[in-house]
Amino acid sequence: MKALYIASTGMSAQERNVEVISNNIANMRTTGYKRQRAEFEDLLYQQISRAGSTTSDQGTMLPAGLEIGSGVRTVSAPRVMSQGTVNMTERELDVAVRGEGFFMVQLPDGRTGYTRDGSFERSADGMLVTSSGYALEGGINIPADARSVSISADGTVEAFVGNAPEPMQQGQILLARFANKSGLESLGDNLFIETPASGAPQIGVPNADGTGNLLQNYLEMANVNSVTEIADLIAAQRAYEMNSRVISGADEMMQSTTQLR
Repeated sequence: MKALYIASTGMSAQERNVEVISNNIANMRTTGYKRQRAEFEDLLYQQISRAGSTTSDQGTMLPAGLEIGSGVRTVSAPRVMSQGTVNMTERELDVAVRGEGFFMVQLPDGRTGYTRDGSFERSADGMLVTSSGYALEGGINIPADARSVSISADGTVEAFVGNAPEPMQQGQILLARFANKSGLESLGDNLFIETPASGAPQIGVPNADGTGNLLQNYLEMANVNSVTEIADLIAAQRAYEMNSRVISGADEMMQSTTQLR
């Protein structure tokens, strides 16, 4: 009874789908989080009769074949890299990217991480770091006696130091963009790294080179729509139930067969 195994692949695929949806919902308040979407593909088919095969000596052909599929599998869960909502936070070190670019940070193992999370902090030595303590690439240092910090749309970081009336430039934030953003690998901590599928980073100045611009005092929220996720969750649950009913139906058919005399 193949239906048992075919329906089991459907239940397995929907179980994975619910896992993806639950992760989206869990991260709906995570800064810069990009939602994932489970994608499926059908499995191999058993060809019982092939379309176009000859059915008589006069050359008539079978207009449609008979092929039985063996189920479904979850093939990928690409991220939807659409822009998240940008909210005002009134924190001078909060920066949102409005566009395609990613902030670049220095990871402890020497690699470069990429993130949309612009909730920066100052480290003990004045460096601009992420919430997890990773320093921005290029190293931007804010003097200890800085009265305020200004970050412009093109990434220029300036600080008003001491009693000086004019700001002092402290560096510039650069952004990276990728040919295939969905090909980035997630590391956790709101970080991605490049992969052969993502392509090499194209580094540019914000407000130019197609990377997008920066908004100080704002943060990009997750691009998770709670209503859509709940609707997807209900659809996944119903699909799981329907597959379980197929298993029950196939079991009843097998039971009927064993009771034949």
